[in-house]
Amino acid sequence: MLPLFQEYPTLRAHLAHVLLAELPTPVVRLTTLESHLGLDQLYVKRDDLSGPVYGGNKIRKLEFLLADAVSKRHREVLTFGCVGSNHALATAIYASSLNMRSLNVLLPQPNAAYVQRNLLLSYRYGADLRVYTDEATLHKQTARLIEERKDEIGSAPYIIPFGGSSPLGTVGFVNAAFELANQVRDGLVPEPDVIYVATGSMGTAAGLMLGLKAVGLKTRVVPVRVVGDRFTNAKSFRTLYAETAALLANADPGFHAVPLTDDEPDMRHDFYGEEYARFTPEGNAAVRRLRTTEGITLEGTYTGKAFAALLADAEAGKLKDQVVLFWNTCNSRDIMPLIADMDYHNLPVETHRFFEESLQPEP
Repeated sequence: MLPLFQEYPTLRAHLAHVLLAELPTPVVRLTTLESHLGLDQLYVKRDDLSGPVYGGNKIRKLEFLLADAVSKRHREVLTFGCVGSNHALATAIYASSLNMRSLNVLLPQPNAAYVQRNLLLSYRYGADLRVYTDEATLHKQTARLIEERKDEIGSAPYIIPFGGSSPLGTVGFVNAAFELANQVRDGLVPEPDVIYVATGSMGTAAGLMLGLKAVGLKTRVVPVRVVGDRFTNAKSFRTLYAETAALLANADPGFHAVPLTDDEPDMRHDFYGEEYARFTPEGNAAVRRLRTTEGITLEGTYTGKAFAALLADAEAGKLKDQVVLFWNTCNSRDIMPLIADMDYHNLPVETHRFFEESLQPEP
């Protein structure tokens, strides 16, 4: 049973949930890098191993979102992202495991090898890929697509927002905080003083912060922004936090959320770079450093930038005598065998440019 449900059994009766992830994910001490940085204790939470086919942070949210879709008898889900979206790919994979199809409504982004891999694997798992040039077109065509699906199969698809970061999806990371608290209790990791985590749609960081406060840990969360501040900002973060807390309190009045303080979230904005999904020198260097010292995989869009913030703070002496935890939100499962025989020409023509245009150099 989920740690959150163990603590608040009434939630289980009110929140649909389906087991998709392999939990708990391990916490590993980074002894080599810890020594290089002069840190007291440095750990990583290996959510990159959260799923048997495809890991990362999205699966925790999808356990609640897809369960809700199943409980409401939806045959399809519709979600959003950019063409390299890890969330859209995870939705395609795990919706397929529940006999649902994912309609992935996508926008362009700077090209990279992972964009190609994610598009191919999404298609392998039956995703209906729709790529639009801009947000206005996306919203117009999504409304049309929903009506088309109603006409064709008799019902609208279940809507999952960007990143799966609705209040319901965010509950997945409230549970993750309870999972971490159990690992602290069991002596697998000391109580962290600080957690660094990439934040885009904010559900991961908001859920962690809400869960940590609810379970009584004093850990500070540092969300490192990797998406434009029009979407990722303190005001929107606080709204998502409050709405998730209200959802849980309505489902179980015994759940008493601790409110955010005036200076929370302590969101870092200085590692974002020029635009979403544009790799940065600092992020790429962080990816290489963790790979060479500890053999752990990050990537340049999300986790590399977040780990760069941790490295910068460590090297500036800001983390001295602290227990530091990095929450690895990317996937490290090898998906290449699943797409090795695929031809991108079989994908919708709107995706072909991402297989034909130049790529950013890999970190």
